[in-house]
Amino acid sequence: MASVFGNVPLATPVAVFKLVADFQKDEDPRKVNLSAGAYRTDESQPWVLPVVKKVKQKIANDSSLNHEYLPILGLPAFRSSASKLVLGDDSPAIKENRVGAAQSLGGTGALRIGADFLRRWYNGNNNTATPVYISKPSWENHNGVFTDAGFKDLRTYRYWNAEKRSLDLEGFLDDLENAPEFSIVVLHACAHNPTGTDPTPSQWPRIAEVMKRRYLFPFFDSAYQGFASGDLDRDAQAVRYFVSQGFELFCAQSFSKNFGLYNERIGNLTVVAKDTDNVARTLSQMEKIIRTTWSNPPSTGARIVSITLNDPELFAEWKDNVKTMADRVLEMRAQLKEKLLARGTPGTWNHITDQIGMFSYTGLNPNQVEYLLKQKHIYLMSSGRINMCGLTTKNLNYVADSIHEAVTKIA
Repeated sequence: MASVFGNVPLATPVAVFKLVADFQKDEDPRKVNLSAGAYRTDESQPWVLPVVKKVKQKIANDSSLNHEYLPILGLPAFRSSASKLVLGDDSPAIKENRVGAAQSLGGTGALRIGADFLRRWYNGNNNTATPVYISKPSWENHNGVFTDAGFKDLRTYRYWNAEKRSLDLEGFLDDLENAPEFSIVVLHACAHNPTGTDPTPSQWPRIAEVMKRRYLFPFFDSAYQGFASGDLDRDAQAVRYFVSQGFELFCAQSFSKNFGLYNERIGNLTVVAKDTDNVARTLSQMEKIIRTTWSNPPSTGARIVSITLNDPELFAEWKDNVKTMADRVLEMRAQLKEKLLARGTPGTWNHITDQIGMFSYTGLNPNQVEYLLKQKHIYLMSSGRINMCGLTTKNLNYVADSIHEAVTKIA
């Protein structure tokens, strides 16, 4: 008898995780992993933040803690402190009691709970036809999350100018102008993935003005607060500006990068609404969605983040740890650009230092990427995106030589 699973097609592997697996199998001593989005030290090793080690020990020594269920919406102290982190200590929305939050399984979980809620309750009930606008390019999971939540009309807005290797602001604004009213727009709060190119502080108000006039709903994805620039406030300025302009919005937060808690899956969905009553009703429905999704969230990551954010000494130490990571990335950007310029590599490379955060959109074409992968054992996404954290003082010259070779040899 044939298997009941006999007609299940084999899915295409997730590209970035396949690259990591291929890298691990590769026995070439020259190999360099510039693919997956995780921080690495100059020794190419994962880094457990010193403050995280300290807080984990503090949790282990606390005999009052147990393994009882958390509330469905998560650890209250974590949720409030996470929202305060992105909105600011003096946020008018927090003072007016119109902010709520739901703890989630990473930033992806926050996006999914938000998407499920919007499909059920935004722009009518169960309106799968509401257009969802996602930047072109964007993190590939954005499309998958909103599609699997049931949205049928996913569209792109222009974002990257490949020729100038910079933001296509006019194209971005034009697409927003032409978006149907009440469309959902997914915005990267900082350190745009994959381009590393963000709107400037003077450009965000222009984006907000169009979205407000067109009644577009902002759904921010904040995966790199603090990690991008080393400054928590600077990396949250876009979200805070939209709140100051009276927007109701969602903001998905991830603590994978800025706390190094990748496998703890700790995220938060911040909700900003018109008033307390709207927040309460929104969270009541999110509670129903979470109940049938993961039912209750895990506590370890939430406790680590909550204890850190609510203790002034630990918070100061964490900010220092985050700046250490951000500064190393900024240094690798500067050195890679310097080495490419020193080699006379054709093209402009200013975008490497103009961009921010973990990723750089190099401008390398698929043929050049394939050359780097097959001939040089340098693992990067086919789009030309590289993780700057994969660069070290030991492999920078090899990577720069290889990029120079690829650009000069391969069309």
